[in-house]
Amino acid sequence: MVSYRKRGNVWQFEISFKDANGNYRKLRKSGFRIKSEAVSAASYVQVNNPKLTTYLRGQQSLLKYYQNWIKLYKENIVSDITYMKYVSTAKHISKLFGDTKLIDITKTMYQEKLNIFAKTHAKRTVSGLHKYIRACLLDALDENIIPTDPTRKAVITGKPSIENKKALSYNEWRKLISNINYLDPSEMMIYIAAVTGMRYAEVAGITRDAIDFSNQTISINKTWDYKYRTGFKKTKTAASVRIVTVDTNTISVLKQYLSFNNVDSFRPIFLVNHRILVSAQINQILKAKLKELSLPAITFHALRHTHASVLLYKGVSVLSVSKRLGHSNVTTTQSTYLHIIKELEAQDQSQIIKIICLVDH
Repeated sequence: MVSYRKRGNVWQFEISFKDANGNYRKLRKSGFRIKSEAVSAASYVQVNNPKLTTYLRGQQSLLKYYQNWIKLYKENIVSDITYMKYVSTAKHISKLFGDTKLIDITKTMYQEKLNIFAKTHAKRTVSGLHKYIRACLLDALDENIIPTDPTRKAVITGKPSIENKKALSYNEWRKLISNINYLDPSEMMIYIAAVTGMRYAEVAGITRDAIDFSNQTISINKTWDYKYRTGFKKTKTAASVRIVTVDTNTISVLKQYLSFNNVDSFRPIFLVNHRILVSAQINQILKAKLKELSLPAITFHALRHTHASVLLYKGVSVLSVSKRLGHSNVTTTQSTYLHIIKELEAQDQSQIIKIICLVDH
């Protein structure tokens, strides 16, 4: 049911309807110069939006929809660290879009906002912002709250960033692991990451009972919340639960470390004075160690890339590297280390030619 009334010098339409729960609601809009404009606008809303509840949801701001979306789909589902990234994105949305309604966000507007954000942020950060907003708006599209996807084919730019070296070479890696103080918790964390490819939270979560000295393995079935200090947590993904084989020297230095530090079976072996270094602190320690050894500066996470790169260069299959790193599938490994795989393929081509030449002779 639609009714019209004049309010001062402008006209207003009012549509009464039942929502999804059977409750009566009203949709009002005013500001029309003449009654025929109000009639036309009301007709347009009714024809193009048979589900007026959905239409009303499109009138809410992007910020409000996004905040509800992360609460519904992300809270207590993704890790605390990842959830904080979603929350941080809400702050950026507030600054960029203000109270802009979902229905009013056009492709042009979205690109303009991305470009503004890109002026003061690195391309990787812009890409992260776009990734989260796009995921949210695609769900709004699925619910028919918005008619089109304004994020489609968005161009991602950003401030040029200084690229850190992604990984150490084989000889640099050897030099690092050969000059570790095996009794120091922070240096041992660096060593373990370098020889296993484990993530920082996985290294931080190692307990004595996870180390099988007889079979020379480390079981990874939990992580440690070093950031919020809530204790043990699940691994990043189900595929991250794995058993990593290590060499005799690693088992030997672990025995030395555990004997010296007198760690019990059920607390993290790198927990010192009831705390474990946060990632920023371990990165500073690694930076100082690399400088001391005249090695290129890399991040702690780059030790994982270094480990994978060394294995690939030494001929270990992509499948084995993928399982060792705890990737969900080989595709993740292939995309992450594509540059190395391409170099190896080039070497393989040369080897193929040599084989063919031998066959011809």
